[in-house]
Amino acid sequence: ESLTVVKHPNYYVMCAGSFLGLYDYDIVVIGGGSGGLACSKEAAQLGKKVAVLDYVEPSAKGTKWGLGGTCVNVGCIPKKLMHQAALLGSAVKDGQKYGWKIPDVALECAGFLTGVGLDTTVMVRSIGLRGFDQQMAGLVTDYMEAYGTKFAWKCVPKKVEKLPSGTLQVTWTDMLSKRDECDTFDTVLWAVGRAPETQHLGLEKAGVQINQETGKIVVGPDEATSVPNIYAIGDISQGRPELTPTAIKAGKLLARRLARQASEFMNYDNVPTTVFTPLEYSCVGLSEQEAELRHGKDAIEVFHAFYKPLEFTVAERDASQCYIKVVCLRGGDQRILGMHFTGPNAGEVTQGFALGFQCGATYPHLLNTVGIHPTSAEELTKVHITKRSGLDATVTGC
Repeated sequence: ESLTVVKHPNYYVMCAGSFLGLYDYDIVVIGGGSGGLACSKEAAQLGKKVAVLDYVEPSAKGTKWGLGGTCVNVGCIPKKLMHQAALLGSAVKDGQKYGWKIPDVALECAGFLTGVGLDTTVMVRSIGLRGFDQQMAGLVTDYMEAYGTKFAWKCVPKKVEKLPSGTLQVTWTDMLSKRDECDTFDTVLWAVGRAPETQHLGLEKAGVQINQETGKIVVGPDEATSVPNIYAIGDISQGRPELTPTAIKAGKLLARRLARQASEFMNYDNVPTTVFTPLEYSCVGLSEQEAELRHGKDAIEVFHAFYKPLEFTVAERDASQCYIKVVCLRGGDQRILGMHFTGPNAGEVTQGFALGFQCGATYPHLLNTVGIHPTSAEELTKVHITKRSGLDATVTGC
C-alpha cells in the first residue's frame, strides 16, 4: 500500500493497517498541524510507532514555514500577538487619562499599532462574522467603525491592478447600487477563508468519500472516513469547527482509541471560541438565532445587559457596544443554551463559564454564582433583564 502526501496546512490522519506488526508504522499522520501533531505525540507516548508527513507549499511571495500548521505559523498565535500589539497601542492613548506623560513619537506608534495601517477598509460580501450571533456581530463592527475602520458592505471585488507607483487599484461592484467603484490601497489582504487541499491525495482511488461542495472529508462521530483504517481530524473534516483546540483534543482521543487505551469520542457541542477584534467577542453554545430555530421563539428567554468596564471609565472610552447575552430555555430549569460577551478579555471570561456548559448550567446556577468584584465577568452573574420585557438593560452602579 502507498500513501500520497497532501499539501499543508490542512491535516488528516491515515492509519496504515492494524497494530499487528504488518507494516513499518502503526500510524501514519499526514499533516503536521495542531491535530496531526497532537495525535502523533499521543500515539507515540502510548508506545506506537508513528510517522508524520508534512509539506508547506510556499506562497506567491515565497513564504513558508515548518511544523505547527496554520495556528502556530499563520493563525491563532500571530493573530493574538498582533491583537495584543493593537491593545497596547490603545493603552498608550488611555495612559494619558490615567496621568502618564507620553512623547509624540509614542502616539505615532500607537496609531500604527491600533490597526493594519492608519486607513483600513474591510470589504464585506454579505454579513460580518458569518456563523456567529448577528446582534453580537453588529456590536463588533459598530465598535470598529467608531474607532476608525471603514466598511464597504455588500461589495464584491472584481480585480486588483498594480499601478506604476506600486499601489494597488481595487475595483469592486456595489451589490446594492449595481455600480462598479474603485480606490487605491497600499496592501490588499484576502481574508476569504481556507480551502481543503484534498485534490492532490488521490482519495477517490482509495474510496474515501469527499463532500463535493466543500472538498472536505466526510467523517463519522469517531472521525472514521468511508474507508476502514483511514481517519480525518481537524479543519479537513466536514462539519467540524475550524479551531485548534478541537483538533488537538480530537487527535489525542483518536490516538487513544487506535491504541485501544480508551473509547471516548470527541464532544463537539458547546465549544467556546473568541473573535479577537478590537472589542473582543467570545461565545459558547447557541446563537440567539439558532436557539429560535431549534426551540421556537416562545420557548427561549434571552437575558441581556449593557455594561461599562471599570477600565473604560477613567479613559472615558465609549462602552455602548459592551454587551452580555444569555440565551436560556424558558421553561423547566431554564437550561442555558448560549452565552455571548463583548468586552475586554472576552476569551478569558468565557473560558471559565464554558465549564458550566459541560455540567448542564442553568440560569439559577448563574444567579447563585458569586461574582468577583470589580470585574466585567461578574456582570454575567447579575444579568436579569429579559429582552421580552422591553426594559432598559443598561447596568447602573454596583
